[in-house]
Amino acid sequence: MTDDRLSLTFSALADPTRRAILARLATGETSVTELAEPFEMSLPAVSKHLKVLERAGLIERGREAQWRPCRLQAAPLKDVDSWLARYRRFWEESFDRLDAYLKNTKDAENDSKDN
Repeated sequence: MTDDRLSLTFSALADPTRRAILARLATGETSVTELAEPFEMSLPAVSKHLKVLERAGLIERGREAQWRPCRLQAAPLKDVDSWLARYRRFWEESFDRLDAYLKNTKDAENDSKDN
C-alpha cells in the first residue's frame, strides 16, 4: 500500500461522522437516506462525507433502481492495521519491560522487608 493511500484512509478516518458512518455500515449495507438519519446535517453534507470515504476506498456505493446502497470495504482498514502492527509491538514490548521492572522492584521491596 502506498503512503498516499494510507494518508487517504487516515484522513477519512479523522472525522467522527465518517467513523460513525463506517460503524453503521459494518452492520450491513444501507441507503444514503438511512445513513443520514442519526446526523443533524443535510443529505448533501452526508453525501460529501460519503465521497471522502469512497475516495479512500472505505465504502462502495451501488445503484439499484431508486435505491443507492452503501457498503463497507474493509481492505483499507486491514492496511491501517498492518501499518499499526509495528507500533503495537513497540508498546507491548515497552509494557513487558515495565512489568518486569515493577516485578523486580516489588521483589526487592519484599526482600528488604524480610531482612
